[in-house]
Amino acid sequence: MKPEPFRIEPIFSPRLWGSRSLAPLFPEKINLTEPLGEAWLTGIDCNIASGPFVGKNLGEAWRQMPPEWRGSRLATVRDFPILVKFIFPKDKLSIQVHPDDAYAAAHEQAAGGRGKTEMWHAVSTEPGAQVLVGLRAGVDREKFREALNQGRAEELFQSIPVHAGDTIFVPAGTPHTIGPGMVLCEVQEYSDLTYRVYDYGRTDANGKPRELHVEKALEVMRFDKSREGKVAPLPGPGDRAAKKLLAACSYFATELWELRSTAQLESRKDCFELVVILRGSGYIHTKAAPLSYASGQCWFIPASVGRFSLQPEQSTSILRSYVPNLVDLCAELRKAGVSDAQLAKVVFD
Repeated sequence: MKPEPFRIEPIFSPRLWGSRSLAPLFPEKINLTEPLGEAWLTGIDCNIASGPFVGKNLGEAWRQMPPEWRGSRLATVRDFPILVKFIFPKDKLSIQVHPDDAYAAAHEQAAGGRGKTEMWHAVSTEPGAQVLVGLRAGVDREKFREALNQGRAEELFQSIPVHAGDTIFVPAGTPHTIGPGMVLCEVQEYSDLTYRVYDYGRTDANGKPRELHVEKALEVMRFDKSREGKVAPLPGPGDRAAKKLLAACSYFATELWELRSTAQLESRKDCFELVVILRGSGYIHTKAAPLSYASGQCWFIPASVGRFSLQPEQSTSILRSYVPNLVDLCAELRKAGVSDAQLAKVVFD
């Protein structure tokens, strides 16, 4: 089986806080009868739209994939490791927190047993867009519980204004919520474990309040200052393709590439990659026939594909995500002249 990039079809999820238009990323999703909050780009139930696995879902394709497609470091990994999604909030999400791997393994085996560390990249924003990520200094469990009972938990958070192009890192254990007026691309450890602590009194379609998980949330919540918040990306060389490393941790690394003309790339031999088209259209060239890409799409790039190129018809922005070897990644960046002080701002261990 010759290695070949393939496109993954998204799955759209209704959410109380979602939007009734997902344009321009998904121009066919307008005037919706119910609000959609998320587009899952790499859910294991997402269908494969092209290539040798067409007609299967991503979970099936992953199980049947040749080891050289996955990459040497992931050849024996049982489950697909990275979940990528677009988020379309028109209202606040619940105040929530995600457990880490140790807690999830001990208490949440039925839900997959994995924690959730994530990053957000702002694709677009409206004036006043903000997120709440992490607690202010001095907030402990008792103060948080008291504020929660009084309906004023938001007062205890760090508020972060968000502008298009911003990146925010949210490690497991960090309480947070996303406000309205933005479109985010989220890259995360593959997990859907969420503990809600406050939901603004909202009810579901049956008029019932959504379930809260306050006690579990308080068990996993970090009250000490961790390295959450806005990240200053590492700039790479410009010219034909402007490249930035947005954030990296043991679960994922994500780069932003801005393409104005054909860019020559090479797959990472030890790991597959995901290419998400944030803006633009054009063609992916390998040794096989050209593959056309468009905004909103997600492409799987096998580790063994070797050299490939992106030829934009329109100016193109992509996110390129993979599971890194942090030691090798840091060594690679140091060779390129990146200082340890710069690395510390974008590489999280």
